[in-house]
Amino acid sequence: MKKAIIVVAAFLCLFVWVTFRHPSRKPVSLAGPAPDFALTDLANQPVNLSSLRGRVVVLDFWATWCGPCREEIPHFIALQSKYEPRLQVVGISMDDEEKPVREFQQQFKMNYPVAMGNPKVAEQYGGILGLPITFIIDRNGQIFARHLGATNVSVIEDEIQKLLMQPPS
Repeated sequence: MKKAIIVVAAFLCLFVWVTFRHPSRKPVSLAGPAPDFALTDLANQPVNLSSLRGRVVVLDFWATWCGPCREEIPHFIALQSKYEPRLQVVGISMDDEEKPVREFQQQFKMNYPVAMGNPKVAEQYGGILGLPITFIIDRNGQIFARHLGATNVSVIEDEIQKLLMQPPS
């Protein structure tokens, strides 16, 4: 019963957040380049997509209050460890405040950069209308896949392996 209440509460929070914070946007194209961005991670290091060319990128939009996000993040930590340095996971938190994100990052021992998202980055990626949303980006900076909602880690790992077998151009 408790779990059902938490799921309903999380859904309601997501609905309110989507409805009142982000207008509807056309999703970013899977056939084109991933939009570049320039953010600063929680360690005050620059994070921009263009600097990651040559690596497969898992770009994860998430929030600390999002239950499915919390379930996926340990898998992303494991993938980062397993495929580093050919893979780079980047977390973009859509939380409103940095403090809970810092606490979450420390608690989960996230081994990849985490930056605070903003409306501009969300808009570049077609509007982040639900969480989690994960983009798989090839070594040439092209979007290979987009996953809305929690996704089985085996699907993401299969995509990573496929992209790692392809030489960058």
